[in-house]
Amino acid sequence: MQVLPHVHVLSSSYLDQHCSSCSAPAMSDMSLKRCPKCKRVYYCNQTCQNRDWAWHKNECDALQKWATAAPSEDVAVPSDAVRCLGRLLWGSQKMGFDSPWAREICMMQSHRSALPATSFESHAYLAHSLVRYLGASSPAELQPFGIQSSIDLVDLISRFVTNAFTLTSPSLTPIGVCIAPSIALANHSCSPNAVIVFPGAPGTPKNKEPLLNLIAIRDIAPGKEIRVSYIDTTLPRQIRQKSLTETYNFTCQCKLCSKPPPVDPREAVWCPKKCGGICPIPTEEDSLSRCAKCRAAVADTDAVLDATRIGQEALDKAVSLQFRDTPKAQRLTTNIIPILISAGLTPSSHPLLAMTHLHLELLIAALPSSLSQESLDDAIRTAAKYSAALQSILPKGHPTRAIALGELGKLLAVDEPAPLNASDTARPASFPPSGAPRLKLAHESLVRVYEELLIGFGRTNGGGDVGRDVREAVVRLEKEIGVWTTGVRNVLQDTPAPPRAR
Repeated sequence: MQVLPHVHVLSSSYLDQHCSSCSAPAMSDMSLKRCPKCKRVYYCNQTCQNRDWAWHKNECDALQKWATAAPSEDVAVPSDAVRCLGRLLWGSQKMGFDSPWAREICMMQSHRSALPATSFESHAYLAHSLVRYLGASSPAELQPFGIQSSIDLVDLISRFVTNAFTLTSPSLTPIGVCIAPSIALANHSCSPNAVIVFPGAPGTPKNKEPLLNLIAIRDIAPGKEIRVSYIDTTLPRQIRQKSLTETYNFTCQCKLCSKPPPVDPREAVWCPKKCGGICPIPTEEDSLSRCAKCRAAVADTDAVLDATRIGQEALDKAVSLQFRDTPKAQRLTTNIIPILISAGLTPSSHPLLAMTHLHLELLIAALPSSLSQESLDDAIRTAAKYSAALQSILPKGHPTRAIALGELGKLLAVDEPAPLNASDTARPASFPPSGAPRLKLAHESLVRVYEELLIGFGRTNGGGDVGRDVREAVVRLEKEIGVWTTGVRNVLQDTPAPPRAR
């Protein structure tokens, strides 16, 4: 199923990197065109700008007034939530409050009557910001937008928070937010049979982007409900339940939550007897933890509890520093990952999995400026650990799993700054391999990636934009491996055979 969202906006940090009309990224050989009035949004070209003008016209004036009143450049652009809500209200005005477009928005579920106390402050702040963004001084002045009372305003905000989708790039990078009422009808499961992606399939017209795709990743029998995940399903059950309760006001009763496995790999430690089995991570309420295979008990439960607590605190800190102080964020991940490993956490356990992912992002971001054999190999090893961990908790074809494996394949395909020679003993023959074996491993990985992309991003989409890149990479690798093999064969043929011993 494919739909064009009712409205979509880019996050503030991506406004100058992606087109505000089709969401395409800036091309390396062509810069985006900035709106000459508000100087905040950018477009691929005049065509995209003209197409978006019906939406941006009111937004342009609002952005200028907001920036003029802003105390600093850091807050000169309102949040993506405020801007998306603004487009919803201007769209309802333009389409008509009784139009199918507006009625679909009003039919989205609101939790106004059962808002948890933890949501009061965030909803109030969003309401205040929206009123100001629209040029009003109070909710009473929002009648031209179909808002007749404060209750209507809270309803609108609740509908937005409950039903908004993250707008992503084809490679799953979160770049904004969007509203698609028909897709919002899909219910949640922590073990979904479908996913929501923006594949950016080659050949899709720009006026149809960003095209939201609802794609089945498992066989769905007739009459069975299509379920997607509203949250990150790599997280442990307790964190998932907390997020769902606070944001969506329900307790998940899916199979993974109501009948979890004896030991969930999302929250597990290795057997203390090293039998190969795993044990549940001990908790404050239940410190007794035994291996599911040999029944050996985890002795030092306090050490595990301390490590997970420190790991979570460090993860939160590193995430906040990722773009503000990247070196400090990388020092945190570098120092904390060994602590979590020494405490016995399995690679798929939280917070080790999330910390590994963040560490990988930081390593990859640093590669262009400091590419060395050591930094490249370090990134490859981290990517391999992250990909392997995801394979133990996500089904084949899940987009997150496919993208992670693709990252590993692409890193393996990067030209080695200092490849290992056959006579070189300075670098042991360990993972990752060097030379032809590395290229072959890259090829094998990317072939597997393409198979998974066809599932998670749609076979009819050819795996989307990422699938196209992977196909091209596979072809390049096949040529490179062929050249390598031919070169080795020629060298062997040109090398004189040693004289036979008499």
